[in-house]
Amino acid sequence: MILEKEYLNPDHLAGFDNYKYNSIDTGPLSLYIMHPFWNWVVQYCPKWVAPNLLTFSGFLFTVITYVMFAVVDYDFLASDPDHPEIDSLPKWMFMAAAIFLFLAYTLDGIDGKQARRTGTSGPLGELFDHGLDSYTSALIPAAMYSIFSRGSRYSIPPFRMFFTMWNILVNFYLAHFEKYNTGILFLPWGYDFTMWGIIFTFFLTGIFGHEMWYYSIAGITNGTIVELLLYVSAMMSNLPLVLYNIYKSYRDRTGKMRSLPEAIRPLIPLFLLFLITLLWVFESPSNIIDADPRALFFLMGTIFSNISCRVIVAQMSNTRCDWINWMMVPTLVVVLISGITQSSSIEFFLLYTLCVTTTLAHWHYGTCVVRQMCRHFNINCFTIKKPSD
Repeated sequence: MILEKEYLNPDHLAGFDNYKYNSIDTGPLSLYIMHPFWNWVVQYCPKWVAPNLLTFSGFLFTVITYVMFAVVDYDFLASDPDHPEIDSLPKWMFMAAAIFLFLAYTLDGIDGKQARRTGTSGPLGELFDHGLDSYTSALIPAAMYSIFSRGSRYSIPPFRMFFTMWNILVNFYLAHFEKYNTGILFLPWGYDFTMWGIIFTFFLTGIFGHEMWYYSIAGITNGTIVELLLYVSAMMSNLPLVLYNIYKSYRDRTGKMRSLPEAIRPLIPLFLLFLITLLWVFESPSNIIDADPRALFFLMGTIFSNISCRVIVAQMSNTRCDWINWMMVPTLVVVLISGITQSSSIEFFLLYTLCVTTTLAHWHYGTCVVRQMCRHFNINCFTIKKPSD
């Protein structure tokens, strides 16, 4: 059957058999506000509800948010004051996004607690959770871009959004790169602050409208301020902590103690994807980053999620990760064909074809891996088996 392909080899499954969840969360917002709130919320969740069902429901709220803005504001122009001919997005849409993302954030926060309440904790739940998170790390920024638009007067153009998007993706990836080498998932402080920042931004926009972000401080626009905050927070908090934790694991001999080539191996596919997409941005005959940034961002996010899922499988099963992702091969071929033909129509056709095929391939990978783990552990993904089963 098409959904019975076994992507996990015996070493993966043996690693999952011996896997023990190990994480450290020192974030003040997480410890003193969010966890107490989630502990209260999860009490009202029936024990027959499977944790993965909560995880997937939260993911669907994020997908709905993304699709809602993609349908109405595909080109990221509805909030641009330089395009008055385009209808502005209604305030209720921003308010709905705030509610949906709050629900997604809450469901993501209680799924692990529900697993412990129901005695169903296991590697599948963590893989399922983090795998879907890798997808939302691209969907949420793309949805948020509709608040500020792509105009350069108060926001940032798609070319700069390309690098901002990559900054967000890399910061998500670093946590799993860190665990690949240390064996411990250090939950970043910035995640909870970022989620609340996004939710409040949508909420305020839902009250006052997107026009509230039309401002400059000392000649620096709102878009540039947000852009700088993301870069500064990554360079000042996340990256130094990741490097220190990896260094400490080698110093104290508590990590995986891999050689340098093996330690940086997870970074290779990510770096290659960045180079390929960057080459496409510079060499595109139709200036793809301006012509259709949404399709390019979606393609980046899909391949990134597949790379992340495979690295998460490797670090959880304590196996060697792949140094290249096969999805980059057709992507590079498309970039080369577009550059050689210098045809915009061919380029757009190949871009959309690539978006569809990589999405279907990624969904196939995720579905097959989940089904294979369910068979291996004799569990269901979205329901809790009774002892009689």
